Amino acid sequence: MAFTRVSGAAAALAAALSLAACSPEVDVTAAGDAANPACAPMMVALPDAIGDAALRKTNSQATAAWGDPSQVILRCGVNVPGPTTDRCVSVNGIDWVIKEGDPVWTLTTFGREPATEILMDPEKISSATVLADLSASAGKIPASRNCVGQEDLQNLPSSQ
Repeated sequence: MAFTRVSGAAAALAAALSLAACSPEVDVTAAGDAANPACAPMMVALPDAIGDAALRKTNSQATAAWGDPSQVILRCGVNVPGPTTDRCVSVNGIDWVIKEGDPVWTLTTFGREPATEILMDPEKISSATVLADLSASAGKIPASRNCVGQEDLQNLPSSQ
């Protein structure tokens, strides 16, 4: 009888410790094309941390989150951006369209299908850090187009 009581208490303690060690999953809504197989190579190549923010589990396919509370949210399979006048930057060969919100910025890969979206607050983490740390992973989805800047438009042949 004493063995049963001790083993039951040990099992309860082990269960409590395992639950205490887990942080809850981050609730992220999956993108419309999250099941696209082209997301898989990027998702398995995601970094374990962005800056000081550690990777956490999410509850949706082709999503990721870093930090507790979340500082960076990633969703693969969002709508591919078309031509835009929004700011586009290239970081380590990956083009990103940047929409500055208040407080959340949306960073979306340009010229890659499916597209990847990052939501982040620049007051909590640097966009340069986020884009530098995610560029290798985002590069697992091949590029078919690049951003075109105003200097590129000046070199276009005239139509006649």
